[in-house]
Amino acid sequence: MTEPRLPLRILDAHHHFWDLSAGHYPWLSDEIDAHFFLGDYTPLTRANFLPQDYRAATRGYPVAGTVHIEAERDRADQVGETRWLTALHERTGLPSAIVGHVWFHRPECEERLLAHLESPLLRGIRSKPVTARSPAEMRRGLPGSMQDPAWLRGFSLLQRHGLSWDLRVPCWHLGEAAEVARAFPDTRIVLNHTGFPWDRGAQGLAAWRAGMEDIAGCPNVWLKVSELGLPHAQWTVEGNRGVVREAIRIFGIERCMFGSNWPVSTLRASFATIVDGLAEILADLPDDGLDRFFYRNAARFYRIEPSSAALDRR
Repeated sequence: MTEPRLPLRILDAHHHFWDLSAGHYPWLSDEIDAHFFLGDYTPLTRANFLPQDYRAATRGYPVAGTVHIEAERDRADQVGETRWLTALHERTGLPSAIVGHVWFHRPECEERLLAHLESPLLRGIRSKPVTARSPAEMRRGLPGSMQDPAWLRGFSLLQRHGLSWDLRVPCWHLGEAAEVARAFPDTRIVLNHTGFPWDRGAQGLAAWRAGMEDIAGCPNVWLKVSELGLPHAQWTVEGNRGVVREAIRIFGIERCMFGSNWPVSTLRASFATIVDGLAEILADLPDDGLDRFFYRNAARFYRIEPSSAALDRR
């Protein structure tokens, strides 16, 4: 059996910061979302999560940089989040890059994009399209969905402004997302959270696999192996080995990157559990493959130069 090796450097391609006194996050400060995919997330609502907290959680691991993904700050303050993060970077060195939020289907989409682009750290946008809670409830063409002409017009602005899209949808919408990826082959897209393999039964995994293979057929789509948490199960190597190996087989190691989804992932695992577990699952990768997965692919996708690394701030 191949012994696991920890990566020599890590670029965490998916995490969140928030300061509940400096911004309004409705999902944290208002009513708890009963449909949250990890179940009760009340522990997340009790504290701020800032660079010093991230560094404490990752102590002992060679984190050389991070990508902050929009944390659902009040949608009236989308650009405010990017400005706050840019100032945070100037003070602390983190994050290394920012993925902000705009509504693609809203008329002010380009105005918001241009305001985000005032930050030199902006690399992309995460905007969740309208989706269904189950395959049985799916309906095409709803306002804000991936077939909405207004949504597609806004989405087309990403290529014009050199931005990527962080794609986050349940696996039953991956076929629709693949239609978008094929229609915009020059727009870089990264699928979040391993395509959400929530149903680990044979039928659920077959549906997840079919969606993953469809969207992986689009060469402009990459994958974050991130947030493998389930509502009623802790993060384990045994529980996640199959989906991680299958996801990397489908996309190829050249398009896969690591993301912690910290601090949301702390509902099911520590940073150490996730990194050590993935290193064990990927123990047979050569050193080059391990470095691609934990660092180089994210650096390439998000255009992060080594000079922006945060090692000297640790």
